[in-house]
Amino acid sequence: MGVPKQRHTKSRRNKRRMHIFLKTPSLVTCPKCGKPMRPHTVCPNCGYYKGAEVIDVLKKLEKKERKKREKEMKEKEREEKGKEKERPLTLEELSKKKF
Repeated sequence: MGVPKQRHTKSRRNKRRMHIFLKTPSLVTCPKCGKPMRPHTVCPNCGYYKGAEVIDVLKKLEKKERKKREKEMKEKEREEKGKEKERPLTLEELSKKKF
């Protein structure tokens, strides 16, 4: 069995371990609910992936939590509809609009 001739210093040891650490996961926002999630995975909050519902998240929750989650989802949908209406008008739409 090999035995080291000299002791490695703390500096040398730490230089070797410099790349051994936890990295922060890359996150993207869910297009459906807007919560942060891992890319290319089903959203743990709403259960959607690529615009289709894959998991029924509400089925696993208790009654109180289910109502809270449904309320959040409805508010998010209302905000999205409000944003669509508030978008700036194009030149064609301005000419067609009656004052």
